[in-house]
Amino acid sequence: MTEPAIPQKGPYPVEVEAGKSYLWCACGLSENQPFCDGSHKGSDITPVRFVAKDSETVWLCGCKRTGDKPFCDGTHETL
Repeated sequence: MTEPAIPQKGPYPVEVEAGKSYLWCACGLSENQPFCDGSHKGSDITPVRFVAKDSETVWLCGCKRTGDKPFCDGTHETL
């Protein structure tokens, strides 16, 4: 697998907690979208770890094509 799957053409709104670490699914195969469940194993795609700066709602990319991983940058509008 060189290109990630597209689980949805739009972002996932997610409540995050300040200081907490998260693993965003970059392969698109996780059953726990938008977070990693290990489905990427055996591919050359790896999840993206990020730490929330604030406790807030963030918009995580659902199409897996964002240029601002793991956050949505609107790329899904061009697919």
